[in-house]
Amino acid sequence: MKTVSAEFLAGLATQSADHARGRINHNLHPSLDDPIQRFFNVMEPGSYVRPHRHTDPPRWEVFVGISGRAAVLEFDRRGGVIQRSEISPRGPDIAVEIAGGSWHTVTALESGTVLFELKPGPYSPVSDKDFAAWAPSEEDADRKRFVRWFAAAEPGGAPPMRQP
Repeated sequence: MKTVSAEFLAGLATQSADHARGRINHNLHPSLDDPIQRFFNVMEPGSYVRPHRHTDPPRWEVFVGISGRAAVLEFDRRGGVIQRSEISPRGPDIAVEIAGGSWHTVTALESGTVLFELKPGPYSPVSDKDFAAWAPSEEDADRKRFVRWFAAAEPGGAPPMRQP
């Protein structure tokens, strides 16, 4: 039996705050080849998850709020916000499932945000994500504007104009 304590997750939250990307994963699955990927994603506000979709093959993804608060955004192909869900153990939503092939991102709205993620495996870093061309890479300084936009974006909103 594997167990995960609140104390352990709090320790991961402290580590994620010190991590360069502002987030850390803790896998429960034994290998990247596992047919079901299940893990905790611990993230801080300001962590940038570039909008992406899972297409090879199309794979669904589930996020469950364990602590803190996060926004999950679904986009059209041009980056327009189709749907927004705020997940937290306090609500309004506790979990969200993203359909395979849907453009999406997740952003922490509170320090110490912990999400449980579940998705089909196996995980292949080369083909897992198809990144949105309209969003900056993780290395691009313009990502900070996108993180601020994610925090407040509502359905019908369009992404900020990219800086030259």
